[in-house]
Amino acid sequence: MSSDIEKSGTSKAKALKGFKHSKPGLLVSLGGSAFGAFGIVKDIRKARAEGDTLKLVNAAVGAVALVTGALLVVRELRQLGGDDVLAD
Repeated sequence: MSSDIEKSGTSKAKALKGFKHSKPGLLVSLGGSAFGAFGIVKDIRKARAEGDTLKLVNAAVGAVALVTGALLVVRELRQLGGDDVLAD
């Protein structure tokens, strides 16, 4: 009986791991990047208002990282073939 549970758990774990590279998983990731943009904009505005150059540079680097991450997700979405089992 425990082996059935272990096999079931293993297949669920593989399915969840595969979700990250499925179309819905990538869209969730892209949405998270878009949501993170609000925080970056807030940080940039605050740094400008305070005149803090170091915070402004930190926010700008964060923005570049966010854009790079979003572009990687978009590229992976474009490369996603018809073998996506979780897509509609």
